[in-house]
Amino acid sequence: MVTEHPWEALPPEVAEVLRPELAALADEIVAELSRGVPDYARPLEGPFGKALRTGVEEALGRFISFVENPGTDPDAGREVYVDLGRGEMRAGRSLDALLAAYRLGARVAWRRLAAAGERAGLPPRTLYTLAEAIFAYIDELSADSIEGYAREQTAAAGALQRRRQGLAALLVQDPPAAPATVESAAANAAWRLPRSVAVLVIEAEGEEPGGGAPVEQADRLGLRLGPEALVAHVAPYIVALVPAPANRRELERAVRDRPAALGPQGPWQQAAVSFARAREVLRLAGEGSIDGYDSLLVAERHKLSLLLGADRRLARDVAESALAPLASETELSRERLGSTLDAWLRHRGRTEAVAKALHVHPQTVRYRLARLRELFGSRLDDPDGRFELELALRARRIAGGRT
Repeated sequence: MVTEHPWEALPPEVAEVLRPELAALADEIVAELSRGVPDYARPLEGPFGKALRTGVEEALGRFISFVENPGTDPDAGREVYVDLGRGEMRAGRSLDALLAAYRLGARVAWRRLAAAGERAGLPPRTLYTLAEAIFAYIDELSADSIEGYAREQTAAAGALQRRRQGLAALLVQDPPAAPATVESAAANAAWRLPRSVAVLVIEAEGEEPGGGAPVEQADRLGLRLGPEALVAHVAPYIVALVPAPANRRELERAVRDRPAALGPQGPWQQAAVSFARAREVLRLAGEGSIDGYDSLLVAERHKLSLLLGADRRLARDVAESALAPLASETELSRERLGSTLDAWLRHRGRTEAVAKALHVHPQTVRYRLARLRELFGSRLDDPDGRFELELALRARRIAGGRT
């Protein structure tokens, strides 16, 4: 009969044959490990040797108790080997040495215990089952240690992510944190502060289509941007601090058509400024005050909108004052004349270009321009007057009015 644990198929009296061998077997295994596993080639008189012998004796005793009492819970005592895996991770080592020690120990145990079984006259079938049981047992010890190693890796990654989350929040907070505080947090987060940085801000409210809470979104973006970027969830955004100069094409591929904005680059001490401007551009685009909400916005290209958006009441006052001649028009006429004036200023008075932008006939543009000249007079021919009107139209759009 095949069982999940081969030692359950061994007659309990096998334990009586093997138990007298355990002390000498422990000595032999410790000696073999110190010779055969480079990481274990240390003096055995001190704490390391004592811990190694204790671990070997514990493993052998546990195996014999499983043979002697087939109903023993196989999970009993497994945390010892889980903790061994944890310890290797905490020490900054791979599992290679520990797993090699398990394999070598299994071979030594099989040689001595098989010899003892033969001397005691155990049938060949029982010896075959004993071999299977020893190596299955070692596989379980290995699996327990691998689990412990993985648990510790996950815990370490979580702790590191929390430290990086805190570092990102420190870098973008306003007023800025003290430089010494940021430098200490960066060291703890294992992130090298770049000389120049730009802040990428992405909408992260709710869960994205296809699944993924904001923290998971941040993790995926971090993988796409690479280890040099610091990515964290700073509610309600995903924030990425990217060493400058930032490659726009790479950033566009990383954000994958999500609404996003890139702040200006500057010293890391000014990361909060970059964050604030990227966040504001993203907000203005989301409200329709500037175009490009469905693409990567670059804050440096929207300085005037940022300036006007800094004081919306002032922007509204500027717009109402400069565009007062339109107040006497009907709502429909104000909308048409405002859009025509905006296009005329943007296209520097080129009628054909204005008509194309508005999707109307050039003659329609001429009619509307004639009315605009009646309303605004010489201001349309004065450079300062045109600048004031263009500024007013932008201010009106930022402030929430129509153009």
